[in-house]
Amino acid sequence: QVQLVESGGGLVQAGGSLRLSCAASGRTFSNCAMGWFRQAPGKEREFVAAITWSGRNTYYANSVKGRFTISRNNAKNTVYLQMNSLNDEDTAVYVCAAKLNLRERLERPDRDYNYWGQGTQVTVSS
Repeated sequence: QVQLVESGGGLVQAGGSLRLSCAASGRTFSNCAMGWFRQAPGKEREFVAAITWSGRNTYYANSVKGRFTISRNNAKNTVYLQMNSLNDEDTAVYVCAAKLNLRERLERPDRDYNYWGQGTQVTVSS
């Protein structure tokens, strides 16, 4: 069992930056691939980024590639999402997710997650 709690959301001006954190409880965090998803009002949840259990491989949606960076610290049971050059299309609730996976390559980084957090709101003002 993995419980996930996000933090770091807030209101930021367009062009600004935020760093989200997702703290995990449980002893299996280092066995998990981690992902970030987001859901804007009236839209479906969409994949943002993912990282393998070791942190060696990362994956990004095209819409955030080059602006967002996912990373993790297994000693702290935490995964991060550094978001730069934010624009109003990034406004959403951001949710982190975990799935037990020890592979160094993720065939489907955007799906099949077992555990989900509650989310943190990110609002970008233009």
